[in-house]
Amino acid sequence: MAANSQLSCLEEQLKEYYGRVVWTHKTHEKQADIYTLYDHRLKWCQIVVTALVTSGIVATIFKTASIIAILTGVLSVIHLVITTYMKNKDYGQIAQIHAMTAIQIWNIREQLLSLLIDLKDNRLSIEEAQTMRSEIHNQLFCIYDKAPRTSARAYTKATKALKEAEELYFTKEEINLILPNVLRD
Repeated sequence: MAANSQLSCLEEQLKEYYGRVVWTHKTHEKQADIYTLYDHRLKWCQIVVTALVTSGIVATIFKTASIIAILTGVLSVIHLVITTYMKNKDYGQIAQIHAMTAIQIWNIREQLLSLLIDLKDNRLSIEEAQTMRSEIHNQLFCIYDKAPRTSARAYTKATKALKEAEELYFTKEEINLILPNVLRD
């Protein structure tokens, strides 16, 4: 096989790899966001229900209204259900694991991007690029092996973020605004 053909195939494979890694990275970020929101909402629910139960108990002590006692009992059961549900689900911790996975995948994404650029600029031989690709593949396998699963909802949010909101990309003007004056185009 000719060297140009080998390079072309390798470059295409790396681009495909890069695309999958970008999507996985963004999906783990979105999954972390989803679990953080769940955690936040459930904790606020617990606080509100606890406050209502407490105020119901206080009201029952000072008044003998049976409706308040019944409502307090119902709220106590709701609080018990929420607490029992959260006993085995730490959404804050799960969100943190997804965030850490996203950071590890971000590092792989940047390695792949650098590899593609070095290949394009002819700074690497095909053999060097293949070796680096294999190393990146092994690193990624270790990350994926330990990574928690993501949901269809997170994937949908990642797709929207990448395709519609273009969260990964900057215009030349946006980059220039971020750079120090001496580096601007």
